[in-house]
Amino acid sequence: MADLKTKYLGLELKNPLLIGSSGLTGSIDSILKMVDFGAGGVVLKSLFEEEIILEHEKNMKEKLGSQESNLEFLDYFDYQLKENTFKKQRELIDEIKSKADVPVIASINCYSVGEWFSYAKLLEDAGADALELNLYRIPSKINVSAEEILKGYFEIVKRVKEHVKIPVSVKLSPYFTDLGNIVSQFDLLGVDGIVMFNRFYSPDIDLENDRIASGPVYSSPNDYTDSLRWIAMLKEQVTCDLSASGGVHTPDTFFKMLLAGANSVQVVSAIYKNGSGYIRDLLSGVEKWMEKKQLANIDEVHRFGRKLVPNHGEVFERAQFMKYFGQHQQ
Repeated sequence: MADLKTKYLGLELKNPLLIGSSGLTGSIDSILKMVDFGAGGVVLKSLFEEEIILEHEKNMKEKLGSQESNLEFLDYFDYQLKENTFKKQRELIDEIKSKADVPVIASINCYSVGEWFSYAKLLEDAGADALELNLYRIPSKINVSAEEILKGYFEIVKRVKEHVKIPVSVKLSPYFTDLGNIVSQFDLLGVDGIVMFNRFYSPDIDLENDRIASGPVYSSPNDYTDSLRWIAMLKEQVTCDLSASGGVHTPDTFFKMLLAGANSVQVVSAIYKNGSGYIRDLLSGVEKWMEKKQLANIDEVHRFGRKLVPNHGEVFERAQFMKYFGQHQQ
């Protein structure tokens, strides 16, 4: 029997399958159901920086009343509102801890450098085993340079690392010119893991109703290749853990991510489409591949995978392109 136990962010996992941050991890009933089917851990539904700020401002305006000029009361009310914001998150973490034996990774979807980094400390105090920072930002403002955006990202991570002791991972977009260098810089800052990659909301235009609508919500089974490529190329070049996210819909793809070097694999769309019971299918499929390849544990999977991916990933990628497509050129 293949042994799927592994480590991610220094946390002991019974297997590498994490349920990624989504509506699936926003309620205790859903989480416990997926844990019963074998999930190795959960990344809680993200707290969005913008939502926290907007709700905070709304409550400040609606509830202050006659106290609006009392600075001492303002400080207290400000503190109380932030505490209330995290009350539900704390209760959810407590309930998971009391009913399930899996690591709980909290998630913050953040984009600016500000006071919000104190939220990371509140999540640590709430009992989260680790923290995932989702640096979700589309650089749509033409007067903001890449240098400025990156400076903000690095400052966010620095401040969080200064305020918490639990492991911290960073979930990145694939849309960087120097992605390898950026990952290495986060590695040097001391992050414990990099998640590759976040999935952006995709807008569309509803021609029948003349409105902006949502594009495809779920990932496609073909979306896994970016994560696979970058994890394979960076695995031997950084010391932090790497987590695969995006396009993992089958046991075959799951196993490929492990061969590439992923320490964990985050799954969301496949569970939405197939139900919580599909977790067992994914895990049993990985076990079958391990038994077929005569690999006893995840460490052996990683070692076997390194034989398939040369140290110089870029050279490997170009060589394979020329091998498969060059022969068809006239």
